[in-house]
Formats: sequence, C-alpha cells, structure tokens
Amino acid sequence: MKVREVFADRKAQKWLWIGLGVFAALQIYFVRELLAALILFTGLFIVCAVIALILYLVDRASRWGLSVAGIQAKRAITAAEELSKKPLRRPRSETAQ
Repeated sequence: MKVREVFADRKAQKWLWIGLGVFAALQIYFVRELLAALILFTGLFIVCAVIALILYLVDRASRWGLSVAGIQAKRAITAAEELSKKPLRRPRSETAQ
C-alpha cells in the first residue's frame, strides 16, 4: 500500500487533520505555559531583587550611621577629657570655708 493510497481515503485525511490540529494546539499550549512560567519567575526575581536592594541600602545606611556616631563619640570623649583637666574653681576665687 502506498502512502498516497492511505491518505486518499477521506477518513484518513480527517484523522490526519485532527492529529495536526491537536499537535498545533499542544504546541501553542506548551508555548503559553512556558510564557506563563517565564512571567511568574520574572516577577519572583524582581521581588527578590527589590528585597536584596532594600537590605543592601539598610546595611549601607547603618554603616554610615555607625561611622558618624563613632566620630561624634570621639569628639565627645575628647571634650570630656579636656573638661576634666580644667579645674572646677577659678584660681583666684575665694576658698570655701
């Protein structure tokens, strides 16, 4: 039996077109599923990237805040040391009796 003879039959042609239609529908369905998965994973990636960016910015801000606080603490310690070296009374003031 030749290929032409098999597909010459109307019933066979009908099933051939149905099979091709099912194949095309499955391919379209597969592509739609892949696109849906791509969109979902893109959204998930964006959410994770935003969270990572926020954590990075919070870390940078805390490091900057700690460095500023360290500088202010050094200034305060220096000022306290200078104040502690000064006498509490003026040298020419009267002594307490």
